[in-house]
Amino acid sequence: MLPTVDWRDDHVVMVDQRKLPSQEVYVECRTAHEVARAIEKMVIRGAPAIGVAAAMGLALGVTRSKAKGTGALAAEFYKLCDRLAGTRPTAVNLFWAIERMKAAFSRAARAGESPDEIRTRLTAEAQRVHDED
Repeated sequence: MLPTVDWRDDHVVMVDQRKLPSQEVYVECRTAHEVARAIEKMVIRGAPAIGVAAAMGLALGVTRSKAKGTGALAAEFYKLCDRLAGTRPTAVNLFWAIERMKAAFSRAARAGESPDEIRTRLTAEAQRVHDED
């Protein structure tokens, strides 16, 4: 059995908690918008797992972005933050994870990191969120 939410190669995998305990079904999300839909549809439940999914969704979004410059990447990133924030307005860990990812993005941008370095930083930050959960 995989963890509730995990990063696999180039996508996010989560157990479909709507199917438990009778079935063990996994949902593969290849875009940040798919992660957002999974959170909305309650594929993933529980405050910590929702936070992890949000962090991984944001990392997935910047990883898939074709933005060449930091400004363009930031515009996409903050739009994804808003999209994910709208998925479960009462989920405290969702907002905590989004703010944590925003802080990581901000630190990277202030440090003058390239878009590729920012992508790496956010993927690592999402993994830390996962590991701490």
